[in-house]
Amino acid sequence: MRKYRLRIGLDVDDILYECNSYALKLLREKYGNIPALDINNIRVWGMQGDILDERISYFSSPDFVASQPLYPGAQKFVRELCKIADVFFVTAVPINCMSTRARRLSEDFPAVPSGNIIIGTRKDVVNFDILLDDGAHNISSSLASYPVLMRRPWNSDLSGVLSVNSYNDFIHLAKMIGNSFVGKKPDLKNGGVLCIVGPSGTGKTEIAEALTADPKFEKPLTTTTRPRLEGEDKNAYRFVTERQFIKERDNGEFIETTVYGKYFFGTTVSNIAPIIDSGRIAVIPIDICGAVTLKNLYGQRALLVFTERNKKDIYLNIINRKISNDDKVSRLMSLDFELRNIELCDFAVNFDLGTEKCVEKIYEELNMKREEDNV
Repeated sequence: MRKYRLRIGLDVDDILYECNSYALKLLREKYGNIPALDINNIRVWGMQGDILDERISYFSSPDFVASQPLYPGAQKFVRELCKIADVFFVTAVPINCMSTRARRLSEDFPAVPSGNIIIGTRKDVVNFDILLDDGAHNISSSLASYPVLMRRPWNSDLSGVLSVNSYNDFIHLAKMIGNSFVGKKPDLKNGGVLCIVGPSGTGKTEIAEALTADPKFEKPLTTTTRPRLEGEDKNAYRFVTERQFIKERDNGEFIETTVYGKYFFGTTVSNIAPIIDSGRIAVIPIDICGAVTLKNLYGQRALLVFTERNKKDIYLNIINRKISNDDKVSRLMSLDFELRNIELCDFAVNFDLGTEKCVEKIYEELNMKREEDNV
């Protein structure tokens, strides 16, 4: 067990206190419940040139800061973090709101020393082991060893970064990073989830397809808002509109959801549970955000495999894909973030050695034999 005590920095607005959603609530009281004031319409951090920009005027009001609602579970979340780490609040508010923000944090989160409240906009000069923030600009410029993005509608364009959807996922991730949780080696002999994690172009899909040639493995159907590619099987994914995806997500129909290349991906309970309950292994090519969620949910019945490849070949694979230029740029820009995720996986396979070698190593790690080897 690692003796070093982690230092974790927490953003405050839209992490612990409702900010954008609270401002929109006030705007709806002013203008009525119009569709334009849906939080899912906030697609960038800051101004975007429409009625939603009016919400920003609230952020410099001490009364607004004093009355922001806590997210459900925020206080318990901070108490749990304080058991495994030194917790710091890193928050940016105008000068006239600083005392109000500091007072509220001290009152609402007494487990965190008042000296650990850092108020300012220069998060890029503060160094932590882990930083949790909803601002894509703060994540991309952070000095933290592990900058972690809390998924919100306005950061959906940032792909490949370490990200979470919930407090529970972040706590589990912090324990994984700190190596402070006690657990046995993953055991999938009686069913489980095999998460294949890695950047675009590292063979995740090819490896998953090779594994599913064995009836002990099955790839559950993933739901996505991504358009179907030319020549792609119509059953490769469950293709839905973004509006339908968000509705299903808000109704709790997904075990995990993530955003990659501006598109949503999600796995439903109905698609994955029958595979595991039958004693087989669900194979899912997935990003680290979804993998952490599934690891949190299934514990030792989840195995995270990272796929490596020569960087030049990754670039060429992305460049030659039949996707938009914006999508290519997004994937290329996220590459260095994604390569660091190897540290959070149980082991790695190198696609440069070929699909067969990758599959052999996965069987070896699972301590299993292929179906044809048992004949």
